[in-house]
Amino acid sequence: MKEQEVIRKGEGENYNYSQDHCFIKLSSNRTNGELSFVEDRLKPGFHLGRHHHKIMTEVFYILEGEVALIFDDETVLAKAGDTITVPPNVWHAATCEKGGKMLTIFKNGQFDLYLKKLSTLNDEDFANKEFMKKLSAEFDIYDDETLNNN
Repeated sequence: MKEQEVIRKGEGENYNYSQDHCFIKLSSNRTNGELSFVEDRLKPGFHLGRHHHKIMTEVFYILEGEVALIFDDETVLAKAGDTITVPPNVWHAATCEKGGKMLTIFKNGQFDLYLKKLSTLNDEDFANKEFMKKLSAEFDIYDDETLNNN
C-alpha cells in the first residue's frame, strides 16, 4: 500500500504552458489511472478548444476568476465556488478572459500523464497533426479532427 502524500500550496509536478500553468495535485499513477487532480492557473486569454472524452469525466471547481464553459446548447459562466461536472461524450470548450484558477478532477483518465507527455514535445511534434491526433486519442481526448480521421 502506498503511503500518504502531502502536496503543499504552489507545489506538485508542474507544467507552465502558454495559456495555463498546471500543478499535479494527485497523479493518476497513485490511483491506478482512476483519478487525478490538476490545479490550473489560467492565464488571461485562456482557451481550451472544443472536445470530448469517451471514458473520462471532468469536474471543474473554480477557485478564482470566471471561466466560461461552452457546451453545444449552453454556455455556463462559472465563478469562484462553482462546480461543473462534464460526463463522457459531452462536447465542451472553455475560456477565461481575465485569468483565473481552478481545480480539475479527472475520473477514469490520465490527463496528468498527457500533460507530462506534452511537456516533452518540440515545435515539430506540435505541428505534426497526425501525431497530435494519435496522442490525444491515446489519452481519451477527441476533437472534430480526431474523429474525422479515426
